[in-house]
Amino acid sequence: MSATHRLTAPAPGWTTTTDVVVVGSGVAGLTVALNVRKAGLRAVVVTKAMLDDGSTRWAQGGIAAALGEGDTPEQHLDDTLVAGAGLCDEEAVSTLVTEGPDAVRRLIATGAAFDRGDDGEILLTREGGHHRRRIVHAGGDATGAEISRALVAAVRSDPDLELIEHALVLDLLTDADGHAAGLTLHVMGEGQRDGVGAIRARAVVLATGGMGQVFSATTNPAVSTGDGVALALRAGAAVTDLEFVQFHPTVLWLGPEAEGQQPLVSEAVRGEGAHLVDADGVRFMLGQHELAELAPRDIVAKAITRRMQAQGAEHMYLDGRHFGAEMWEHRFPTILASCRANGIDPVTEPIPVAPAAHYASGGIRTDRHGRTTVPGLYACGEVACTGVHGANRLASNSLLEGLVFAEQIAADLTDRHRAGELPERSVDVAAARAAQPVPLPPSEARAEIQRLMSRGAGVLRSAASMADTAAGLTLIAEQAYAHVAEEKPADPRVETWEAANLLLVATALVAAAAQREETRGCHWREDFPERDDARWRRHLITTLTASGDPVSTPEEQ
Repeated sequence: MSATHRLTAPAPGWTTTTDVVVVGSGVAGLTVALNVRKAGLRAVVVTKAMLDDGSTRWAQGGIAAALGEGDTPEQHLDDTLVAGAGLCDEEAVSTLVTEGPDAVRRLIATGAAFDRGDDGEILLTREGGHHRRRIVHAGGDATGAEISRALVAAVRSDPDLELIEHALVLDLLTDADGHAAGLTLHVMGEGQRDGVGAIRARAVVLATGGMGQVFSATTNPAVSTGDGVALALRAGAAVTDLEFVQFHPTVLWLGPEAEGQQPLVSEAVRGEGAHLVDADGVRFMLGQHELAELAPRDIVAKAITRRMQAQGAEHMYLDGRHFGAEMWEHRFPTILASCRANGIDPVTEPIPVAPAAHYASGGIRTDRHGRTTVPGLYACGEVACTGVHGANRLASNSLLEGLVFAEQIAADLTDRHRAGELPERSVDVAAARAAQPVPLPPSEARAEIQRLMSRGAGVLRSAASMADTAAGLTLIAEQAYAHVAEEKPADPRVETWEAANLLLVATALVAAAAQREETRGCHWREDFPERDDARWRRHLITTLTASGDPVSTPEEQ
């Protein structure tokens, strides 16, 4: 199936060729690239900013794996299934937890240095939803930065692994059989590869990260605008579980007007014994769940939100004063510095916190080899929906998922290559030209999309709130079409392409969330407060119609 829609953009002014093109430079993308290179395949890594500027470097808590004494993959599986609220793919979770420990060991062999005790053993901590200490961390609370450093160093040591930085991916290219044959992209640089170009490839891997920038307040970096999910939808791929956006319970509250990326206060702080309290110092998580502050994230986020509503408060507090200065400085130096930079000293005062958009549990639908519904198009990391997370991701399973399923993709590509199943592909130029160009909203639409989504499709959702959000999103789209008709279209550039991607993923997310009439995991409906297994213990699969509208269809039970 060829794409029926594409972003409005100039024709490619340059072309390069490779075997595998990987979009994204986090743990998932770089792991794919390094592993296909071991098989002798040529690879190009495309990244939107600098090589180490993805979401991976912002991960504080760590990477979960059954490495501790007495821990087993089966116990890790059980905790993951409970957090996923009935929607995990158990076989995918089994792959994750079984392959996880060795994948972490291979990451260490690549050069990642995790925190160790005086005896040389890797230190493990706990986070929400885990019944055992199984979180590997680095630099106290800088795990993602250390993983990114190690992988980037490995990539840079391979002179034949090509890198294209400051590049926004636009759309998928396919051959006459509908197989992925490369992609178009815009490079924000100088010289031969400035502007819109094309990379022709035998396979395409999307590892573009999340879409947190669809909300006003998020822990995601500014580049997380849902580009991969939007590209996949336009290419005819199926996406799944978009309604399950995890809001991290403890994000540093910077005031009612704060927008964009907000500082995260890692769950590991609660794992080490910090308490959630209200303004009166009352620990409100006691009695809410057997794990109290270490309950799964959806439960903690809901409890914080309910307490805020009941008290008319804008935030709650995370109290770690009993840690003392030495523990803050050595175990959580990044968080300590971030708080102090914003005028808060966790050593002497509680930290004001509130939930903010953090992680997309859904994404591009894949099988356990990372294959999407478009032949030759793969996805891994946060942009993908492998079935591991279900309705709510278990803490620190994200880095592990990116690592394990990146290895699965690389193994599949290696097997296909050795079997002669990765031939060169010729782009179906006629089909690419026939795809309908999507009108671009003005760049200022981004802020309006974020306001609409935070107001009507955030932690609290209802039919009325999402109808208002959907109407606002439709108006933005109609205005973009009207400007084209009036011959006053928005200029094709990074800001308007990002706005178009955000508009598409926001519209798809709201369509799915409005259809799921229950509360499950991190999808909370005020008008349907109970979980409904009889009707909704199944996935919603979203695709684009011929007219370019997202439509969500319940999976057969």
